[in-house]
Amino acid sequence: MEFLKMCVIICPLIFLAGFVDSVAGGGGMISLPAYLLVGLPAHIASGTNKVVNATGTALAAWRYHKTGNMNLRLALVSAVGALIGSAIGTRIALYLDQAILQTIILIALPIVAVILFFKKDFGKEGSLPERNWNRKTEMAVSFAIGLFIGGYDGMIGPGTGTFMLMAFTLVLGMDLLTATGCAKVGNLASNVASAVVWILGGQVMWVLVVPAAACSMLGSYFGTKFAIKGGAKHIRYMIFVVLGLLFVKLLVDLIRG
Repeated sequence: MEFLKMCVIICPLIFLAGFVDSVAGGGGMISLPAYLLVGLPAHIASGTNKVVNATGTALAAWRYHKTGNMNLRLALVSAVGALIGSAIGTRIALYLDQAILQTIILIALPIVAVILFFKKDFGKEGSLPERNWNRKTEMAVSFAIGLFIGGYDGMIGPGTGTFMLMAFTLVLGMDLLTATGCAKVGNLASNVASAVVWILGGQVMWVLVVPAAACSMLGSYFGTKFAIKGGAKHIRYMIFVVLGLLFVKLLVDLIRG
């Protein structure tokens, strides 16, 4: 397919993926199929996707930090955990049946959606559980969140950012904006590590990286602006969208498998 035609198809989808990902995570469910849609081989599509996603995620993380919607200390600790967890999860995936893991997630997703639907004040300031943990305990919990969600990323992948922001909210008692900012740092660590592997393996279509990265960053810019302006309300609604997309994707993958 001609380069211009590829850009016409890919760029709007990458913009949308960057927007969704910066608000509630899960942008990879839109961006990866976009590369496959124009005929890129799976490995090249995955490599290009990771490099491009890293740029959009980096901008989103910077925007959340700049506006004060992030606990940088806990975010960095969770990022270290995510790196380790992703490596372990990838290793585990070699020995476990992914169909079993996907089935477990399929069962869990509607339960999570029901909880969010009835808990109208989810992630709003003033409605969060009180945490009287000391600094070391908070850091240990943040590391554990990164480790386990990173492990999921290594084993399955889609929806990692969404699950991470929900963990920061439910476990650490963060509001949704702060949790989303912290999740972006964890996502960035995972994306960069993965991108380096794909780059070293020569599985990146660099001619597409520049226009796609520009669209990803543009989508991330408007997405963070949308989330910060609307606060928890916009993020909460977007989480429902991402969970729905994830449910459909995993169901289709199981049926095809």
